[in-house]
Amino acid sequence: MKLSEWNGDFAGIDYVSFIVIDIDGRMRAVSLPSSYASEAVLKKGIGFDASNFGYAKVHASDMVAVPDMETGFVEQKDGFNILHVFCDVRTTAGQFFEQYPRTVIRAAHQTLRDSGVGEDVRMLVELEFYVFEDVRYSTTSHHSYYFVESSEGIGDEYSDTPRVGMSQGYHRMAPEDRYQLLRNRAVKTMIDVGIPVKYHHHEVGAAQLEIELDFVSMTKAADSVSLAKWILRNEADELGLKVTFMPKPMYGVAGSGMHVHQFIVKDGASIFPGDGLHGLSKKGLAYTAGLLSHALTGSLLAFSNPSTNSYRRLVPGYEAPVSATFAQGSRAAAVRIPGYLGVKEARIEFRTGDATANVYYFLAAMLLAGLDGIKNELDPVALGFAKEIHHKKHIFPVGLLHVLGGLKKDNDYLAPVFSAELIETWTERKGKEASYVYNAPVPQEYELYFD
Repeated sequence: MKLSEWNGDFAGIDYVSFIVIDIDGRMRAVSLPSSYASEAVLKKGIGFDASNFGYAKVHASDMVAVPDMETGFVEQKDGFNILHVFCDVRTTAGQFFEQYPRTVIRAAHQTLRDSGVGEDVRMLVELEFYVFEDVRYSTTSHHSYYFVESSEGIGDEYSDTPRVGMSQGYHRMAPEDRYQLLRNRAVKTMIDVGIPVKYHHHEVGAAQLEIELDFVSMTKAADSVSLAKWILRNEADELGLKVTFMPKPMYGVAGSGMHVHQFIVKDGASIFPGDGLHGLSKKGLAYTAGLLSHALTGSLLAFSNPSTNSYRRLVPGYEAPVSATFAQGSRAAAVRIPGYLGVKEARIEFRTGDATANVYYFLAAMLLAGLDGIKNELDPVALGFAKEIHHKKHIFPVGLLHVLGGLKKDNDYLAPVFSAELIETWTERKGKEASYVYNAPVPQEYELYFD
């Protein structure tokens, strides 16, 4: 796939692809022949059935996708030039649909501006993922299994000649690193469409990789993550590979998170640096306390870690944060203050989330949690969060049903950005996922209990 930034010229464009984000954060699209994509159509948008996207009832499912032309980029594929654009979603009455992910994240940004705390929030997202040559899985009433293979030594075909130890891959180079071509191609494509990338490398696990994006404003960050995941899957497909962002695709190996570095900007400068603990200002510390407080109830985790697989990763021993702690330089803390930065560059990194999140809801909820900490002048030290490793008193909820219960009890800080209807829809949807997984036996239970 060859992508490039759109220059605003429709000459040579064959199709216009309207991208809409569903409730799970996946990109979906409908393609219009350029002859149909008139100025009026681009201004008014096109109707679609939102009930198939998870955030509308069948009896009120008619919505309108309106393209945000500033997000346009061109894909050259199979001899066609396709102009892709992210869409906003409106009701048939012309109102922005309040449950739509891009509506939610913009509303959160407006809440920041209205609060007077800052004008912008800048975020840098790290994408961790696994790559496999072969993936097979199946589940029925009488069998269940998954099987993956990687040329870095995972699976039957490659079991005799492992190239990388299962947990010894960090910053490996070729020939042990078998996937540099994938990363190089994906990163070049990302840069071509305006996604800023800081670097890429091999991660700890065999077949585990990371691409670290660079700081952009929050809505741009969410769009960039959605697009980057799509680019990776397409580049992998062209190379005969499969990419997964599952937090824990294999037992006993490092999990994949989606770490988010962040700071709030006011009057052109970050408000986070200061003379407090770890070089943070009072507001920077209060923001941190807000994140950890609402993560501890489970409420924030319902959006940052919204899958049953999320809680296969959040276990001790794999650098995954399992409790509400913050520290400088510690990768076991839920919030890390990078130790290699100067005093005036202090920022925070929320390390708990993963890429099963709808990134729009995740980033919006995280900002609102931090703002709630600032509003209430929370002190993370007084709350007992200033620990380098997990603390028994502040262990996160241990499963999806637990965090959904926390969301039902602790959601005032999310209003009015997250409507009551959205929270109800989200908890119902995720509750069904949890029931589907937790009600099924797994092979490990056969090992333990069959005889």
